[in-house]
Amino acid sequence: MTSEPERTPFPTDIEIAEAAEILPIAELARDRLGIPADALVPYGHTKAKVSLPFVASLADRPQGRLVLVTAMSPTPAGEGKTTTSVGLADGLSRLGERTVVALREPSMGPVFGIKGGAAGGGYAQVVPMTDINLHFTGDFAAIAAANNLLSALLDNHLHHGNALDIDPRTVTWKRVLDLNDRALREIVIGLGGTSNGVPREDGFDIVVASEVMAILCLATSLADLKRRLGDVVVAHTRAGAPVTARDLGAEGSMTVLLRDALAPNLVQTLEHTPAFVHGGPFANIAHGANSVMATRAALGLADWVVTEAGFGADLGAEKFVDITCRLSGLRPDVVVVVATVRALKYHGGVAVADLAVEDLGALEKGMANLRRHLHNVRDVFGLTPVVAVNRFPSDTDAEVDAVVRLSGDEGVAAYAATHVVDGGAGAEALARGVVETVAAGTSEMTFVYPDDLPLADKVEAVATAVYGADGVTFAPAARKALARIEAEGHGRLPVCIAKTQSSFSTDPTLRGAPEGHTVDVREVRLSAGAGFVVAITGSVLTMPGLPKEPAAGHIDVDDDGRILGLS
Repeated sequence: MTSEPERTPFPTDIEIAEAAEILPIAELARDRLGIPADALVPYGHTKAKVSLPFVASLADRPQGRLVLVTAMSPTPAGEGKTTTSVGLADGLSRLGERTVVALREPSMGPVFGIKGGAAGGGYAQVVPMTDINLHFTGDFAAIAAANNLLSALLDNHLHHGNALDIDPRTVTWKRVLDLNDRALREIVIGLGGTSNGVPREDGFDIVVASEVMAILCLATSLADLKRRLGDVVVAHTRAGAPVTARDLGAEGSMTVLLRDALAPNLVQTLEHTPAFVHGGPFANIAHGANSVMATRAALGLADWVVTEAGFGADLGAEKFVDITCRLSGLRPDVVVVVATVRALKYHGGVAVADLAVEDLGALEKGMANLRRHLHNVRDVFGLTPVVAVNRFPSDTDAEVDAVVRLSGDEGVAAYAATHVVDGGAGAEALARGVVETVAAGTSEMTFVYPDDLPLADKVEAVATAVYGADGVTFAPAARKALARIEAEGHGRLPVCIAKTQSSFSTDPTLRGAPEGHTVDVREVRLSAGAGFVVAITGSVLTMPGLPKEPAAGHIDVDDDGRILGLS
């Protein structure tokens, strides 16, 4: 009787990343993209910023094809959207296509919280993984510094006589931190006597929810960045007039802090596909896309650019269309919707602990979630979808075949991909499908609502057309804020809805494709510099808290400086 041979455990993400051969970034930039050495600002040997003058010089070049990667509604099991973006880019490269992947920078909040890193996984990662997941090139620190400088200047103005006659009770500008810390959501500052400033209520948001983050990601030049920073509204006077960062003389010094951060960051995948990783707004509380600067630079350097919109297509893809594309002129040529067998079974009612068990009935029931996302992409956004079935080891052939068949019944091609285990080779079929779909016809993108629709109606348009809701309610304070924003001339701005990523509704426990629900807007914030209005729904928070057992408890460094436990 022979015993079954022991299986070698699959290496962890950090083990794979540490074993990777990373090309010198100057060599990669030169050989893969034709970027000269004098256009790079190196941060060590494996990462660099591409200079703003060089980025500006790409504007007149022919533009590549833009592939937007989104997903069905996320589940606790994880769907692998970033991993699929990386795998698809590597797959396109393996087909001989000149390709760049453009991704967001990870926030250290999730890294040390519950989600972990966001540089991909398995053999579909961007590297150096630990650098990207931690401080990287210092962009987030610069954003936090610029944001908090404005806070300091505002409170300093109040302390030294308040010449603008600002009403401290109307201050809406919050400080930020790139960590999860629920204790800082609502605080009181200025205590301890007159020398410590004017006491008032304040609070912290996470950096990725900051308007400065959105501004950096939507700016097209240093001049545009400075203009947008000046437009930021921080409070109102006692007479009711808006007070901007420009009124406080803050935009110049804020731009100085962000000058270097505005330049896109260049790294690479494990298979040496060039990767721009720049900017990082969350899609559940912000607009969820990497910087316009990075995406435009990539389009001028490559024939194919793969970019990602955060969370499900009801959030990231909708905001990419209605905010990023509206404000930048970008247009996707195709949309890849990531689905997994596990997510479909979860949305079909299966408990997380049972997702490895074959259940074709639950999978077919869970198709309601994917089906609505495909409907939104094709019939609401006017774009052509392709389904990427990110295959996990527990998935059976019957389950994967069912996803492909059921997607085909919707008129959408689906391709199984094994990039986590096989790298780019596991995504070649998906890459061919993307190329063939684009060759077959060009998408004609449409916005969910026109610019001249009232703000409340814009929120309702998204809620009914995309979320499947019956309508929207606004808390009295939210209704009052909308009226003031429109009276101050910002009624033509798009809306950015902060909503749970776990459901089409504002209730994260409602799986599948709920209908007939109501979207309750409790707060509205103006982001005049970014160019949109934020509607906060349900229990969504702009400063997350840590879970009972944070990932930080498992992250360490050994005596040789090797980081452990990061994934």
